[in-house]
Amino acid sequence: MLELAVQNLLSPIVLSFVLGLVAAGLRSDLSVPEAVAKGLSIYLLFAIGYKGGVEVAAAGLDWRLALGLLAGAGLSAILPLIAYGLLRAMSRLSSVDAAAVAGHYGSISIVTFVAAGALLQSRGVAYEGWLVAVAATMEAPAILTALWLAQRNASARSAAGVPWREVILNGSIVLLIGAFLIGWATGPAGMAEVEGFLVAPFKGVLCLFLLDMGLVAGRNLARSRSALTVGVVLFGLLMPLVGAVTGLATAWALGLSVGGMAILATLAASASYIAVPAAMRVALPEANPAIYLSLSLGVTFPFNLAVGITLYLAAATWLSGG
Repeated sequence: MLELAVQNLLSPIVLSFVLGLVAAGLRSDLSVPEAVAKGLSIYLLFAIGYKGGVEVAAAGLDWRLALGLLAGAGLSAILPLIAYGLLRAMSRLSSVDAAAVAGHYGSISIVTFVAAGALLQSRGVAYEGWLVAVAATMEAPAILTALWLAQRNASARSAAGVPWREVILNGSIVLLIGAFLIGWATGPAGMAEVEGFLVAPFKGVLCLFLLDMGLVAGRNLARSRSALTVGVVLFGLLMPLVGAVTGLATAWALGLSVGGMAILATLAASASYIAVPAAMRVALPEANPAIYLSLSLGVTFPFNLAVGITLYLAAATWLSGG
């Protein structure tokens, strides 16, 4: 496990994120243009979705896919309840702020998912390609649970305030599912046509994207130190472990491979910093974005990238008897 942790920490992917953090901490003027960052994220989402669809086309439909989709939606709906309870016990956050943060921890970080896949690939560990579809189902349920938690303490808020269109038609979800369907329809033959673009450059593009994420995370932390109390930060480190254990148990019950267990644990341990913040800005404008963005992007994301993914793979290996 120590060897795996060192290998992950010294990988170009993690070091690119660290470079961004350091540059932000030193107040460097290094930046990635917004249009370039958007292009990088579109590439990553399309590539991971397409490859997942090709995997399903090559392997054929599996009964575990349907169960996996149900399990992913269930995890996404339940994890915010756990997160909310922990936050209320560990901090003095208001019910609205706690609900907003909780929604981030039921949803997923697609970049953490991609980083976990890259680590597994470097170790020669395969995983079920259809898990990309499960990842796509783990966005909306968490948002709905978070809004329900907030509504319990704000009776004036109505269902009309729920941003249904933003939840269902969020760009990252549409792109991920759309690319998955294209990959599924075209199969290995289609992949042969675009492999030079979607496979070979993938890790290099991921390095540039994580450089930008490091810059964003570092600058977010610098702006919101006062909002991050000890209890809130500890939650950002504890909740990924709680989510990972829940994800591992679910993956084991589904009979997933070692790689599949590690991936589902990573999904359950991650926190959204794209889809959920966009929805919270519309549905819960009174919630403090400095708290939920700094926690998801500045605390949990680096933890998962540096330590968590390695830990989840080791736990999956142990659980499978390997």
